[in-house]
Amino acid sequence: MARLLAAGGIVGPTAFVASWAALGATREGYRPAYDAISRLAEEGAATRPFMTAGFVAFGVGVPLFGAALCRACPGPAWTAAVATGVATLGVAAFPLDAGPDTAHAVAAGIGYATLAALPLLAAPTMRGRDRWLSVAAGTVSALALAATTVSSTSGLWQRVGLTAGDVWIVATAWRIVTGTMPPCSSGWTSR
Repeated sequence: MARLLAAGGIVGPTAFVASWAALGATREGYRPAYDAISRLAEEGAATRPFMTAGFVAFGVGVPLFGAALCRACPGPAWTAAVATGVATLGVAAFPLDAGPDTAHAVAAGIGYATLAALPLLAAPTMRGRDRWLSVAAGTVSALALAATTVSSTSGLWQRVGLTAGDVWIVATAWRIVTGTMPPCSSGWTSR
């Protein structure tokens, strides 16, 4: 059952990244390095249904992965997976429009924070290189997502930060699905 649940961590992020990559490349006037992914799902956009589907796939798939991660690795990392999925469903439920986008911004901020936290929270239970790859993925994700608040190329930094977290999820889910993930420890112990 854990392997089936973990597949959500492959399907959800893959659908999300495929959506923003394909739609961003084809929407006229859209500049991926400068425009937020959420602009692909804004009110009135022809790309909205497809980008919303990408958000929903992520929002459902990653919490399923979280349930598998809970079984595979002790600790709080699984709660970050569930939270980032639920926050992404909030992003889909509150699309950008002409008015104040407070609910959207809150959901996106929670999604950013929990996505970056996910591999960092898993790191203490990981072993060997998996531990350091988790720290690297979480750090890159956090720094890139923070850069979206100060850079004119916020779309680029958003994609770097989200992709770092998404790649970690897909890689970890793949290892759970294939049974190649080493058993997790109960904390920062060397083995």
